[in-house]
Amino acid sequence: MRLLEELRSAGQALDASELARRLGLHHNTVRAHLEVLQEAGLVRGMSERRGAPGRPRIVYRPVLEVGEARVDEERAGYRLLANILASYMAASSPDPGPAAVEAGQAWGRYLVQRPAPFQHLSTEESMARLSRLLTELGFAPEAVVEGGQRRILLHRCPFRELALDHPEITCAVHLGLIRGALAELGAPLEAVGLDAFVEPSLCVAHLAQGEAAPAGTRG
Repeated sequence: MRLLEELRSAGQALDASELARRLGLHHNTVRAHLEVLQEAGLVRGMSERRGAPGRPRIVYRPVLEVGEARVDEERAGYRLLANILASYMAASSPDPGPAAVEAGQAWGRYLVQRPAPFQHLSTEESMARLSRLLTELGFAPEAVVEGGQRRILLHRCPFRELALDHPEITCAVHLGLIRGALAELGAPLEAVGLDAFVEPSLCVAHLAQGEAAPAGTRG
């Protein structure tokens, strides 16, 4: 059950070695349990698509119910569209980063609710609202303060495969998204950078204290 829960929450296919690492089990033990789950029709194993030479890994996904499968198909369609757009931007511009940040900012403004007139959010409330947005988008955020420095640990990337292929676009969009949301909230914070994949499942957004601005007016 722990293996099945991990596969369902991962949002991506995982091989036996990665599952063993995550759960602290021996890989042979994991393989044996995966065989049981496959026989029960709860997971499906497949060869990983890769461009590098060598034998492909066997990765595993949970078998979805009919309703869940429909949602998964829709997500796959959006990911395909995102991949097409990112590939086009990367090929058509020598420096697509600024445009990606600008696009992210526009959507960041759109996705948060602007505070009421004359309402000034505190730093803590701004962080809470930003964290709610990032949670809804699937980033599994964790806000931390260390030595006076504010960061948001992003434990999951909803577009991880795309970010690995086109980090200059995908990660720039995510940085712009955070900047746009903070601007629309009139938050006394600004996003100054995003470190992508400091660990296999961790990106870090860096925030700095700034002057609060009227919501919806800050660029």
